[in-house]
Amino acid sequence: MKLQGPKGTRDFYPTEMARRRYLHDAWRRVSIRHGFDEVDGPIFESLDLYRAKSGEGIVSELFHFQDRGGRELAIRPEFTPTLARMVAAKANALPRPIRWFTIPNLCRAEKPQRGRLREFDQWNVDLLGLDDPLADAEVIALACDLLRELGVTPDMVQCRISHREAARAILTSLGVHDDKIQDAFTLLDAKGKMPLSLFVDKAKALGLDSKAVDRFNTLCEKSYPIKEINALRDDAGLDDALNDFALLDTELDNLGLHEWCQYDLGIVRGLAYYTGTVFELHVTTGKERALGGGGRYDKLIELFGGPAMSGVGFGMGDVVLSNLLEDQNLPLTDDSLNPDVFVAAAGEDTVAVLSSTTMELRRSGLHARMSYKSTRNIGKLLKEAEKSNARLAVIIEDRDRAQVKDLSTGQQLPHPLQQIVQVVKDSLARRNPGAQ
Repeated sequence: MKLQGPKGTRDFYPTEMARRRYLHDAWRRVSIRHGFDEVDGPIFESLDLYRAKSGEGIVSELFHFQDRGGRELAIRPEFTPTLARMVAAKANALPRPIRWFTIPNLCRAEKPQRGRLREFDQWNVDLLGLDDPLADAEVIALACDLLRELGVTPDMVQCRISHREAARAILTSLGVHDDKIQDAFTLLDAKGKMPLSLFVDKAKALGLDSKAVDRFNTLCEKSYPIKEINALRDDAGLDDALNDFALLDTELDNLGLHEWCQYDLGIVRGLAYYTGTVFELHVTTGKERALGGGGRYDKLIELFGGPAMSGVGFGMGDVVLSNLLEDQNLPLTDDSLNPDVFVAAAGEDTVAVLSSTTMELRRSGLHARMSYKSTRNIGKLLKEAEKSNARLAVIIEDRDRAQVKDLSTGQQLPHPLQQIVQVVKDSLARRNPGAQ
């Protein structure tokens, strides 16, 4: 019987696992560099946790089940509810501001498509307890720094920033009643996924006439660079609603994010718990869905029984990010996991010292692999070493002597076998002097 993995999931063979580790390492490295601590939680939670955040409608999007005690549980589709539960449980004991990141494996019961699978990894970053636009700017800066770390440039990805209260003020001025505002946010968030005619019909149902729809479309289709907040204010006909935006503008300017960021009132994020700044990372070619996104949520911890606490955060999935790197011909892995040295024996009379030499290299802290072939054909052994992507090859000629070859330069020299550990370390140091 031939079995396949479930639809919308992936098998990670060594090559795919190296790519996965490359992204995880970059996410972790940049997060720590920016002063965030890593956390995690269970892979399943009470179904009520997700109902509390998103309502009953979320249930159809989850893989959920009952345990043997009849309790309703769900495999986590996101990390934010777990984060809120964890913070609420120990809020008074946690030092503020709380700066956390996590790289959870998530599952969503939805139709797989480009950029979105049923099972995926996601980088989540959250900064809580700092009621200041600097917090918003910091998490945006972190997202942009990650992209820079991976070789992505501002001409490939732009961070598009808006503010829920600014959007609310515009919608209200155009005729949307307060009880329809969240419906309007949800509609605007889905605008790019439907024909314009359908969007217009749905907008009219919310109270916008044709003139108002045209006006809002005009505002949503225009972007503004950092330090052009007054132009946005004038075009939108707003004043007080953009005060937070103006403070954020100053912080983004201070952090030097001019090339990466632009303001776009069409970004609203459909989720109801956002209360202020919202942003999305968009691939400039338009080929991908949003690379990541997030915003400010100042009421979420209270929703889960904790104290009043401001928060801002974002998430970035590995599937869309991998697509971007591949499309832009950027590295999807590095050579950090490649062997330092590949050891082989040139003939049966040297096989006896092959494993002991390899183990000696490993005990010294080196990543060493060895050949399981016995042949005097050194050319074949070197080809095997090259396939392993090792930096150096050690070919044991007899119990006292070995050839050491640098597989990138082709330089090959004989050395005493009893000195092989130091020889290999010295050779690696010459290849990468900055690592000393």
